[in-house]
Amino acid sequence: MKKLILVTAAFAALSTAAFAATPFKTVKTDKGGVLAGEKGMTLYTFKNDKAGMSNCYDKCAQNWPPVMAASDATADGAYSLVTRKDGTKQWAKDGMPLYYWVKDTKEGDTTGDGVNGVWDVAKP
Repeated sequence: MKKLILVTAAFAALSTAAFAATPFKTVKTDKGGVLAGEKGMTLYTFKNDKAGMSNCYDKCAQNWPPVMAASDATADGAYSLVTRKDGTKQWAKDGMPLYYWVKDTKEGDTTGDGVNGVWDVAKP
């Protein structure tokens, strides 16, 4: 019985750690519920990306900072990791890399939605 309790506790701890590794939540906005990251800032996807591959670098990445993942982060459900050209890891949802928009200034801002016809808010 003790073994079962310990195994259950260990599994719960691992599940919590994996969930904590994906720093995302849903935030209510004028666009409805959107996926948000650090400090509740809206996340976006880029139509020029391909599933599992980012095409946003240099000036693009200055305006649309990638949602970087810790080197020890692990995929969790719909959330996966994309390896960038420099070997760093970026979070993705349903295979599509995630980004912030530099012109969003507070939780719930969605000013990047539709920019140049290639940026969309990420849906939970």
